[in-house]
Amino acid sequence: MRNRSYRGIYHGWFIVAAAMFIALVSMGPRVGFGVFVIPMSDDFGWSRSAISLAGTVAAIVGGCTQPVLGRIFDIVGGRKLMLTGLAIFAFSTLLLAFTNHIIYLIIVFGVLMAVGSSAGTMNTAAALVSKWFHRRRATAIALIASGGSLGGLILVPFIAFIMPIVGWRNTWVGLGATVLFLALPMAFLIIKNDPSEVGKLPDGGDDIAGVLTGTNVPRGPLEVDYWLHAFKSMPLWQLCGGYFVCGVTTTMMATHYVPYAIEEGFSASTAAMAFAVLSALNMIGVLGAGFLGDRVGRKNLLAFIYGMRGVGYAVLVTAPGLWGLYGFAIIGGFSWLATIPLTISLTSEVYGLRNIGTLSGIVFMAHQIGGAMSVQFAGIMKDVTGEYTIPFAIGGLLLAFASVASFSIREKEYSSRYQGLPKVVSA
Repeated sequence: MRNRSYRGIYHGWFIVAAAMFIALVSMGPRVGFGVFVIPMSDDFGWSRSAISLAGTVAAIVGGCTQPVLGRIFDIVGGRKLMLTGLAIFAFSTLLLAFTNHIIYLIIVFGVLMAVGSSAGTMNTAAALVSKWFHRRRATAIALIASGGSLGGLILVPFIAFIMPIVGWRNTWVGLGATVLFLALPMAFLIIKNDPSEVGKLPDGGDDIAGVLTGTNVPRGPLEVDYWLHAFKSMPLWQLCGGYFVCGVTTTMMATHYVPYAIEEGFSASTAAMAFAVLSALNMIGVLGAGFLGDRVGRKNLLAFIYGMRGVGYAVLVTAPGLWGLYGFAIIGGFSWLATIPLTISLTSEVYGLRNIGTLSGIVFMAHQIGGAMSVQFAGIMKDVTGEYTIPFAIGGLLLAFASVASFSIREKEYSSRYQGLPKVVSA
């Protein structure tokens, strides 16, 4: 029997809601790692560059596995990949409670958790909902990304609050148990591979035959049947270049923003609150990007967002005290995850859905490579110079390149959005 949407609500929106919650609870262990840096360093006597190596390895592993995981996505579907990834992510988070050596931290956080995160959370969910939505694709992906923002808003201050009470080991246990007992069952019950499983077309249109023929979505001139062919065209390189800089400028801050604030003389609670402000505005920014991205051109908006983040970095480097700390949180916050729905939407609309897992994985790999380089570079510069000025300044300058690369994408020529939209019967 064919599954039906509950009370006329398109099942795609239930998937978006589930993915939002999964992003919320899984984002805490990742973006909250910066809160763990100082307590773990103090307990074991690790240098900043040494503990940063765990974040570096995580970014490298997460990035390098993305194309492989994306290929698995294209072959077996997103449901199996998400369930497997969430299970790995949950158990690796629990295992971090038993950290006693830097090598152990690198293996568990840098390898196991990175693989689990890559397979089970944001990128896989974004690729999956791309199959469920066409007209509202950026909005759907933005809602998922906002779950990640909400995770930073809620969980990072909570981690900072609870850690002095229960210790960093028990904090890891609590985070892992949340994913294992809440996120994983929710994914099992709700996540499905594509609209044909509920007898629908993308965006909720009726699928009379019960199958998707692929003719309901317009084909762009660069759509590829084999993923390697995408490398012959410029948009993939432009998207990868911009997302590389995105990785540099977000991953570096995820690891070093809170330690930077504390070492500038602010309390741990003030530092965590600044990150919470960033996350709160991030949620507004990503939702706004999704909403606007479905109504105006994506590449111009993407270029603007990269430019806005560059201004945030300039404020952080030049403005004193709280002005710099919160100036970056406010300006940079609007741009933090706003790049996700626009980048994934552009990738799927230029190159099609047949290889969306693989190609979005390649673009995300560029993001993670940038993140890996920046995390380690920032840690080394902190150890050598005693401050973060150089890596923060370089990050800000690179954002000008990302803005230009995004603006120069010939979206109207290549995107399927401009090839004529189909008329579907709304549910």
